[in-house]
Amino acid sequence: LDALPGELLAAAAEAASAFGDGEVFAEPYVERGRHVEVQVMADAHDTVWALGTRDCSLQRRHQKVVEEAPAPGLDEALRTRLHEAAVAAARAVGYRGAGTVEFLVSAEGRPYFLEMNTRLQVEHPVTEAVFGLDLVALQLRVAEGEPLPFPEPPQPSGHAVEARLYAEDPARDWQPQTGALLTLEVPEGPGLRLDTGYTGGDTIGVHYDPMIAKVIAHAPTRTEAVRLLARALERARIHGPVTNRGLLVRSLRHPDFAAARLDTGFYDRHLAELTGPGAGDPATAALAATLAEAVRGPDAVRPTRPGGPAPARFGAWRNVPSQPQRKRYRSEPDGTEHEVAYRTPRTGVPEPHGTPGTRVLTATADRVTLEVDGVTRHFAITTHADRVHVDATEASYTFTALPRFTDPATHTAPGSLLAPMPGTVVRLAEGLAAGVTVEAGQPLIWLEAMKMEHRILAPASGTLTALHAAPGHQVEVGALLAVVQEDPAATPVPVPVPEETA
Repeated sequence: LDALPGELLAAAAEAASAFGDGEVFAEPYVERGRHVEVQVMADAHDTVWALGTRDCSLQRRHQKVVEEAPAPGLDEALRTRLHEAAVAAARAVGYRGAGTVEFLVSAEGRPYFLEMNTRLQVEHPVTEAVFGLDLVALQLRVAEGEPLPFPEPPQPSGHAVEARLYAEDPARDWQPQTGALLTLEVPEGPGLRLDTGYTGGDTIGVHYDPMIAKVIAHAPTRTEAVRLLARALERARIHGPVTNRGLLVRSLRHPDFAAARLDTGFYDRHLAELTGPGAGDPATAALAATLAEAVRGPDAVRPTRPGGPAPARFGAWRNVPSQPQRKRYRSEPDGTEHEVAYRTPRTGVPEPHGTPGTRVLTATADRVTLEVDGVTRHFAITTHADRVHVDATEASYTFTALPRFTDPATHTAPGSLLAPMPGTVVRLAEGLAAGVTVEAGQPLIWLEAMKMEHRILAPASGTLTALHAAPGHQVEVGALLAVVQEDPAATPVPVPVPEETA
């Protein structure tokens, strides 16, 4: 309850910014609730279709991430009840066109009406795939006065799953990312669909939602559709801003998702394990980047003639006289530094140094295959300017090469609050000024970017020695907003809460 006044203030500010009305409603809390919705289509001739259910429970910040149709695990009675309620809602208002009636379904199977969206939803492709319909075309025909083609909708077939590919960093509080989208390649094939307005070379800006694309998979069963989608995302090549691609793959393969144990708290419970150290292997990816760079040419590993012997494996533990060379990288965007040591023997093929259990199988300037603890792993390497992008099976990585010796002038002063993204400063903590004392974790500055509000917190308890932010200021990523000089003994000044929100 201590946090309630501040959360109300933030909700009111967001509502006022988006809708011009800062009124906030309190509703019953449904624990472990599922977000289930029904697609409807109604014409001007008294025909209303209920086009099945969709489950949209995997959400972050109340925005959908993964959707599927039909919603799994619903008994027939509940499914019928939702269909009938959606049709009744459309008829009650004389609705025409495509719409979505949304429900929150409790763990006990009780549905609560949420809202009706009087438009097509982002996730409409999963319904199109299952019913074999073009909902956009149907909506246009209905708007022109044509009747729906049949009294009842067609029978559904199979299962469809959609993943929203966002330019955001889930490990850093879902921070939206901007910049040049250098590469966007998603595998094509039977059962796969890509909806996007971006292509390689475009720029992702700050003025719109950070969604880059929707990837949809359709198959006879849920298991097959989920597997097809996960594999397509796994093989995608996306270079530029950080995306949620790795999170999507791991989410689709999580035991709870596979077993359809779905609710809107999925990421609240599992985000740490889905984005933590075990979610990838950046150190080995940095090694692959180093080996590719050291090869310096695509012909260093020559293929054998058809039917000839297998290519030679490059041993990692030869006794060579040369001193190991070292390469340093900074992992983006978390800033973790990796140092890689390697040798280049007379063969010209680089060998890792100081990484027991790892040996090189093949290496070219754009592809490296390693054997790591007996497991063969493949890495595709692409260089754009000063960035090296490494695509591996489990994740993609972006590195910036660092000089061998660091320039002290490039260091950021301790306690500096830097803008994590481009955006607009919408407000400051009341009374915030240079000289006041603050507490570690205290919200100091609010930034708005891509329709979301982000809080900048005090990194430590101490004194605010500099304040460069002010409401209305446009800031770029990395801009210095304020500086806090740490002093654990400081007595913080509480952030006042306006009376109307207390």
